[in-house]
Amino acid sequence: MDTEKTELDRILAAAAQAAPQLAETTPAQRAQWLAAVADALDAAGPELVPLAARETHLPEVPRLKGELARTTFQLRLFGEVLRDGAFLGATVDHADPDWPMGPRPDIRRTVVPIGPTLVFAASNFPFAFSVAGGDTASALAAGCPVVLKAHPGHPELSEKTGRIVRDALLAAGAPEGTFDVIFGVEPGVTALKDPRIAAASFTGSVPGGRALFDIAVSRPTPIPFYGELGSVNPVVVTPGAVRERGEQVAKGYVGSFTLGGGQFCTKPGLLFLPEGHGLEGTLTEAAQAVAAQTLLNERIGESYQSGVARLKEQAGVTVLAAGDPFAPTLLSVKAGDFLKADEVLRNECFGPSSIVVTYSDQAELLRVLGELEPGLTATLQAEESEVEDVRPLLPALTRLAGRLLWNDWPTGVTVSWAQQHGGPYPATTAPTTTSVGTAAIERFLRPVAWQGFPDALLPPPLQEANPWQLPRRVDGKR
Repeated sequence: MDTEKTELDRILAAAAQAAPQLAETTPAQRAQWLAAVADALDAAGPELVPLAARETHLPEVPRLKGELARTTFQLRLFGEVLRDGAFLGATVDHADPDWPMGPRPDIRRTVVPIGPTLVFAASNFPFAFSVAGGDTASALAAGCPVVLKAHPGHPELSEKTGRIVRDALLAAGAPEGTFDVIFGVEPGVTALKDPRIAAASFTGSVPGGRALFDIAVSRPTPIPFYGELGSVNPVVVTPGAVRERGEQVAKGYVGSFTLGGGQFCTKPGLLFLPEGHGLEGTLTEAAQAVAAQTLLNERIGESYQSGVARLKEQAGVTVLAAGDPFAPTLLSVKAGDFLKADEVLRNECFGPSSIVVTYSDQAELLRVLGELEPGLTATLQAEESEVEDVRPLLPALTRLAGRLLWNDWPTGVTVSWAQQHGGPYPATTAPTTTSVGTAAIERFLRPVAWQGFPDALLPPPLQEANPWQLPRRVDGKR
């Protein structure tokens, strides 16, 4: 049931009250809180995983058990980020009367929590991008209270997970209001408009994300909105890769676009192959060998079927594989017809469908890449002997995505220090940020400079004695 207005107001008021308390906590304290949440979720795994399977139709093993492990891993990894301290970007410039621009005052810079954060959970990852997912973990690590808007696709799991997270935080010493869950479309919109919310994040569709983004930036006081929306994720295969390992590439591609029922935001939706590749039979056989999978919910299933029907209607499109309404669908089209076709061929079709686009030469390939909307990933399947041939493609691929892959598949998104999960719009609404990896914490931090303050009034990261022993830049030197 939707969260009632009085309960929603209580939750928002509690978050606002908790914000200054969280801002005064140390990174070490917050690291302990995140570890406590991870331990509680691990302990509840035998109860949570079957519940997630029932509500989402995703298999318990290896998918959901692995996803829960990923969720608790990233909570603990943000604990490492907090203990490391570099995320604070502590910078000290002592007063310098001989500074080339004129006498420089003492000025010191670090970051502070942005404030109460509204997180919209995703449907396709009921653990890793939902209640206790990466957005929640990174916002809590930053010292921000989190109001989590549950996804309607797994409400019982959301309620139970939310209770576990909230209880673990309180037991570990976090203040009341640090975390809570709300339900319903209207309560979510109401919370987004509320002046007590200082930032918001979202993972989902382009229409839904864009509508929320417009609300966030149209408020009397606009707020940052970190939306992960749609992505087609092209894969470019060179002639050399076809010659050396074409069958392997074809099978790997089918495995990637059908993984999880094609319900990954990094699902490769376009496969660019040179004309005369001769892989039609391998692609068809591999796609037909993948069993149909029930999709996350009825709405997604209906959207997938209507999307595939529109793709098949486009001029020049041929069907390589299709069957059961939810079986993998693989289509093929020549690059020239792709360029002439309706934009439906260039848009994400959420589910186990993909399109093979055959190109005549590199010039035609570059023309097509130039017409694509940006996304999260772009993949090259090529040989090292083709380095000079491939080099001209890199600017086009870099324009398209936040993560480039060489001889790999985009549906594996590890959580690490170097990870980048984002890209130009419509992949995200904030292309300078990431929603996966340790840098995700930066979304919920705001820089502040202190000029001329006495040492006793400075936050610990900027005090002269460096009491937290942080990595810092002092007078321009690390």
